[in-house]
Amino acid sequence: MGSLRLTLCAGLLGVAFLTPAAHAADGGGVAVTPSSPAPGTDVALRVSGCASSRTGTAVSAAFVAEVRLAGADGTLVGETRVRTELKAGSYDVKISCGDVSRSGALTVVEGDAQPSPYASPVAPVPAGGGGTAQHLASATGPGTAHAVTGLVLAGVAAAAVVLRRSRRSRGSD
Repeated sequence: MGSLRLTLCAGLLGVAFLTPAAHAADGGGVAVTPSSPAPGTDVALRVSGCASSRTGTAVSAAFVAEVRLAGADGTLVGETRVRTELKAGSYDVKISCGDVSRSGALTVVEGDAQPSPYASPVAPVPAGGGGTAQHLASATGPGTAHAVTGLVLAGVAAAAVVLRRSRRSRGSD
């Protein structure tokens, strides 16, 4: 699963370098790929000029969650998904990395997003083994039948150990 994630990240970075991107209103520093996504589209962010930090965050009302950015040599990258319920229009993107703050704009266009070949969850994800967490939260734990069964099994195991040791000590094994 780790190699699949690495492959997808490398692919997104490759696409980020090969496709036109939207730049920040301040003359550069923030690139979003694709430059004009539809609602529900996965996007990659690339932020330059963050030499003092290896991590950062990007926040926008257009994103399903805050984007964690990471990288080196002043360039940070991250990825997220555009909210599916958005209307077409321009949305502010605020980036912070160390002492640097940048802003840019993301233009969301009408249309359906291309489905991702790999499904990925969007935050928040209700985890717990397919509903097991809710079942366990209401469960009262083992009852009397479980306790009796456990004691019987422990007794049988203890008796087997005692028999085995007594046979070994007599040399009849």
